[in-house]
Amino acid sequence: MYENRSGSQRSDHDARKAQQEAVRDFATSVAGTLGSAGAGLWPDAVAAPTGDLLKLHEAAAEQGWFELGSESALDFLVAASRELGKRACPLPLADAYVAIQVLPEELAARVGEGELRVVLSEVAPDGAGGLGPLEGAQHATHVLVLDRASGRGELRPVASAAYEDGLAVPAWVRISTGDAVAQVEVEPARLRVLLDAQRLAVAARAVAAGARMHELAVAHTVVRRQFGKPIGAFGAVQQRTAATEIDVMAATALVDQAVQVALAEAADADTGHVAGLAVDLAVRLVVDTATGIGFGAQHTLGAIGFFEEHEASWLFRRVHADKLLLARGARDAVARALVHEGRSLPRLDLGERAESFREEVHAQLARHTTDGVTDPEGLRAEMSRLGWFALGWPEADGGLGASTEEQVVLHEELKYAGGPVDRAMSATMLLGHSLLRHGTPEQKEAFLPLIREGRMAFCLGYSEPEAGSDLASLRTKAVRDGDEWVIDGQKSWTTRAQTASHVWLAVRTDPDATPRHAGITIFLVPMDTPGIEVQPHVALSGEISCTVFYDGVRVPDSARVGEVDGGWKVITDALAAERVVMGGVAATMRRNLDALLTVLRRAPHEVADADLARLSSLAARLQAARVLVVRATRAMEGAEARTVGPVAAVLSGELAEELAEASIELLGPAGALAPGTPDSPQAAGAVSFDAALRVAPMYVIGGGTNDIQRGIIARALGLPRE
Repeated sequence: MYENRSGSQRSDHDARKAQQEAVRDFATSVAGTLGSAGAGLWPDAVAAPTGDLLKLHEAAAEQGWFELGSESALDFLVAASRELGKRACPLPLADAYVAIQVLPEELAARVGEGELRVVLSEVAPDGAGGLGPLEGAQHATHVLVLDRASGRGELRPVASAAYEDGLAVPAWVRISTGDAVAQVEVEPARLRVLLDAQRLAVAARAVAAGARMHELAVAHTVVRRQFGKPIGAFGAVQQRTAATEIDVMAATALVDQAVQVALAEAADADTGHVAGLAVDLAVRLVVDTATGIGFGAQHTLGAIGFFEEHEASWLFRRVHADKLLLARGARDAVARALVHEGRSLPRLDLGERAESFREEVHAQLARHTTDGVTDPEGLRAEMSRLGWFALGWPEADGGLGASTEEQVVLHEELKYAGGPVDRAMSATMLLGHSLLRHGTPEQKEAFLPLIREGRMAFCLGYSEPEAGSDLASLRTKAVRDGDEWVIDGQKSWTTRAQTASHVWLAVRTDPDATPRHAGITIFLVPMDTPGIEVQPHVALSGEISCTVFYDGVRVPDSARVGEVDGGWKVITDALAAERVVMGGVAATMRRNLDALLTVLRRAPHEVADADLARLSSLAARLQAARVLVVRATRAMEGAEARTVGPVAAVLSGELAEELAEASIELLGPAGALAPGTPDSPQAAGAVSFDAALRVAPMYVIGGGTNDIQRGIIARALGLPRE
C-alpha cells in the first residue's frame, strides 16, 4: 500500500546537496588556478600550443589535484577534467588518479606530491622499449603499463620523449622506456573500475571542449549579423544550434549518471555491478556525438572560428583527439553486455520513496498479468481502490499527495507494461490537475470521482487543420448567447473521440485578442451534445483518430472551465503535468529495446559486429533520454528548466523512429510480421516491431513537432525569433 513518507530522505538529500556544492567549489578552484581572460597558467584553449604543462603540473600538485585518487573522488576528477576540457588542456590528471591507487604506498605518495609524473598505457612497449603515441607525456617521468585482463602492470621510467606532430595540440608523444622499477598486481575487476574512471574523465573532457565551442557559437549567433539581422534569427541556424544543444546535454547527462552510479556502487556493494555498463554507455554517446558538436559549432561560427586566434580551432583539435582516445573498445561494448551477457540498462534511482513505490507498482502489474497480457479492467479497479489515479492530488482533494518522482514511477511502469490504463492516466494528468485548480465546485463534484476511479472517457479537442503545434492559432469559436455559448468549427486528429463521453475543448472567445492566446477559453462538453459530428479515420499506427465538426453546438456556461479568455492558463497548467508523462515515451522505447534484446539473445553470435555497434549507439541514446527525463522532472526554474523538457522530447521522438527501424532491419522480414504469426520471432501479445515502426512518426510530430521543439530550445538559449 502506498504510504506518504515525506521527510524520510531529507538527510540523504542534504548530504548530496553538500557534496555537489563541494564539487562545484573545487571546480571553481581549478578554474582559478588555470586562469581566465587571457591570464594564468592555461586561461583558455588558445594556450594549447604554448601552455606549459610542467608548470601546470607543479601547480596542480600544490593544490592537491593528484591526490584525488587516494579518496576515490571520481566526481571531483570529472569536475576538474571538464575545466581542463574547456581550455583544451591534456594534463594527465586521470592517469595520476589511477596510478595513486595501484602503486605501492611510497611511490603513490610521490605521485600525489607531483614528484613522479605518470602517464598510463594499456599497450606494452615494443621490443626496444618504445611506446606511443601517448597523451600529456611531454614531461612524464614514468609510464604505468597496465593489462586490463590480468590486473598486472609495471612502472617504467621514461628515458626520452619525442613529439609526434599531428592533430593533437599539445602533440602526442612517443617515449622510450627503461626497465621496470615496480610491479603491480590488482584484482582485474578493481583495475577495470579504475581504468573506467580514466575513460570517464577523458569523456568529460571531450564533452566540455565541445560544449565550450557550442557556448561560443551560441554567443556568436546573437552578435553576428547577415542580411540585416542576427544569424541566430535564421531557422537553419536555430535548428542546428538546438541539435547541438541536445547532443551536449545528452552526453553531459550520461557522464553525470555514470559518475553517480560508480560512486553509489563504491559505497554499497549490494547495488550490483552496473557502473562499468554506465561508463560504457557514456563513452559510447560521447564518441557518437562529441565531434558532431564540434562541427556544428564550427559551422555556426563560420570563418571567425577557423583561425588560430580563436578558441574554437584548438578546441576542435581537442575534441577529435579525445574521441580517438576513447573510441578504442567503445564500438560495441554496450551491445555485448546487453546481448551476450544478458544485462539491462542501469536503473535510474529516483529516491528511496519512489523506488519503494516502484516495487508496489511491479507487484500490482504482476498480479493482473497472465502470460504477458495485462487485464486492464482488473488493474483499473485495483488502482482505483488504492487511490493511484489521484496519486499526486493534494490529500485535501482526495489524493495521496505523492511526490513528482512517485508519479513519474507510476507512469513509467504502466507505459513499460504497454499502457493498459492509458486513457485513465491521461485523464488524471491532463484533466484532473486542471479541474483541481480551475474547476467550479459543481465540476469537481461531477468529474473528479470519475477521474479518481479511472472511468473518465474523454478526448482532447485542441488541434485543428490550421492549428497544430501553434495552438494559439486555433479558429473554432464560441459566441456567448445569454447563459449559453454557441460553438462552431472543426477539430482534427482527435484520438478516441468516437468512444469519448466528453471533450476537453479549446475555443476562441475573443477573435481580436492580442496576443492571440489571450482570447482562448476551455469547455468540458458532452460528446452527445446536438451539433457534434465525429468522422473516424484509421491512422498509420492502426489507431482511430477523428475529425470532429461543431455546428451550432450549444453548451451552458457551466461547461466552461476557468475564466472567459483565460483558457491559456488552464492549458498550460494541464501541460505542466508533461513533466510527469514525458517519461512514458522513454519507457516505451525501453520496453521495445528489451523485446528486441530478448530475440537477439536466442542466437547472440549471429549478430554482426556492425549491428552490435548500431545497437550500442541506440542504447546509449535511450539511456540519455531516460536521464534527461528525470532531470526535466526535477528542473523547476532557470535555463535548464526551459530546455531540458524539449531536449528530452526531441531525443525520445527521434530515437523512437531509429530504434523501430533498427529492430526491423536487425531481425529481417520476420521482424515485420505481427506477433503470433508462424514466422514471427514474437509470440502473440508481445511487442510488435511492425506496430512500433508505424507509430514512431507520431512521437516526432505529436504534441508539438520536433522542429517546433528545437525552436523552443533555440529561444531558451537566447537566439532571437526567426
